[in-house]
Amino acid sequence: MVGLEDKLLNVILETEKISEADVEKVRHLQKETHERVDRILLNLGIISEEDLRDSFGELFNLPVWEMKRGEKFEAIEFLPITFLSSNRILPLKQYNGSVDIVLADPTDRSLIELIETSTEKRLKIFVGCEKDIITAIEEVYSAEVGEEVAYGLDSEVADDLEKLKDLALEAPVVRLVNNILNKALEIGSSDIHIEMFENQPRLRYRLDGVLRDYAPPTRDLYFATVNRIKIMSNLNIAEKRLPQDGRIRLKVGGREIDVRVSVIPMLYGEGIVLRILDKSNVSLDLVKLGFEGVILKNLRNLIKKPEGMILVTGPTGSGKTTTLYASLKEIISPELKVVTIEDPVEYSIEGVNQIQVNHKINLSFAAGLRSILRHDPDVILVGEIRDKDTASISIQSALTGHLVLSTLHTNDCASTFGRLLDMGVEDYLISTCVIAVLAQRLLRKLCDCKIEHPMDSDTKMRIGVSEECTIYKANGCDECGNTGYSGRVAVSELLVVNDAIRKLIINHESSNIIEQEAIKHGMRTFWDDGVSKMAKGVTTLSELERVIEK
Repeated sequence: MVGLEDKLLNVILETEKISEADVEKVRHLQKETHERVDRILLNLGIISEEDLRDSFGELFNLPVWEMKRGEKFEAIEFLPITFLSSNRILPLKQYNGSVDIVLADPTDRSLIELIETSTEKRLKIFVGCEKDIITAIEEVYSAEVGEEVAYGLDSEVADDLEKLKDLALEAPVVRLVNNILNKALEIGSSDIHIEMFENQPRLRYRLDGVLRDYAPPTRDLYFATVNRIKIMSNLNIAEKRLPQDGRIRLKVGGREIDVRVSVIPMLYGEGIVLRILDKSNVSLDLVKLGFEGVILKNLRNLIKKPEGMILVTGPTGSGKTTTLYASLKEIISPELKVVTIEDPVEYSIEGVNQIQVNHKINLSFAAGLRSILRHDPDVILVGEIRDKDTASISIQSALTGHLVLSTLHTNDCASTFGRLLDMGVEDYLISTCVIAVLAQRLLRKLCDCKIEHPMDSDTKMRIGVSEECTIYKANGCDECGNTGYSGRVAVSELLVVNDAIRKLIINHESSNIIEQEAIKHGMRTFWDDGVSKMAKGVTTLSELERVIEK
């Protein structure tokens, strides 16, 4: 609606209901909140609903409907009441295969097409105020609306499963959930967060690692939305007291999409997080992921080793598994047998034997690893080392002539050895088997709309550079949703274990000492790699400082 929003602002400007200063304020707020400009204008009280109605009428050349005292409307049975109330639609009358309807939002073409398709009638559209439409619907359908709206708001109706299912399967709810999922795919979101707070629901998408607000479902549709998602992911819609996990598999435009669903009970209603796993949208290429220079060269040499353990560390969502998949893709060949054990298997890789952890039948990482060793593998990928058993068997596998790749949750390379010691792994085994540790984070990449930003002497001192270089800052355009960023890139440090590092591990030295020793032998830190990417115009200083502590 970006082009329409500009036109709408121009129409309202011409009526002198707003000033140029108001327009600038609205544009600034829209960049921050990503809310529609008409909602911002109303929420700030800059214009009235009547002003917006009249402006929509002029913009789309639609007749304006004003509610008159004593006006009569006829109830229309072929459109569900919940659909009318949640979408702010008022049918005025029907005649000769046509229907006159009033909309509060005439910009929603998909809604108009849905009504035409489902009713098989021609529509004459009027534009009206949301408050008047709601009032009129309540008057015409008072008994039914009262019953259905109360039902939508009442979380205690879980006992009536048939009603819950019926509501969740109604056209507006199905359409709403489809739109939420389609929007995530359209903008490249990794996660969808749907939450309920005291006053209203909240919908957020995680885009390039940062959560952003979008228009949420109405309060009366929120519980139906939760139930619809539960039905799609084969969860128990009657269970509202315990967390539940499920999965949705979709086919969108020939692409197979996996959606991991997590439902958790919260104070005002259940919260849902949907993790989008879009196989077609993932690049399993080390260069495209952001690895370069000496780090890329060393990593490629390491993954070709016949034995030893390589660990990738970092917080959740830092791209560890993607890096491991990209590493496997570089070495897959008919001469190698590669087996993985993962929880869950996020993406299938041709030529790789992949095992899914299943705790219900006691197929854990440790149990799976024991079986894998009897299948004569050359390379083993362990999704995550979480406990002593998994760590010990992984180490033993590396010790007996296998290349083992795995992940671990630590902040940097040097603290990985202390983490393994805390798990109870013997120091001599760690020093013998671990050949390298790769730590990584993800930085947002600048969009092509970036602009040059002069670097003053204070900035040079802060980032530790002396030479002149051009850096950039985020700007914002339609392509990047006015964020200034598009996509993410890995920033990393690679610690290759040598004799000096082995001695420090045996002596249980602190991570600081191990890090300093690694730097002496040429290890580039997170900060060094990030500054290099910033100097190449890949990211910004503010993004680097947000993610990496110098």
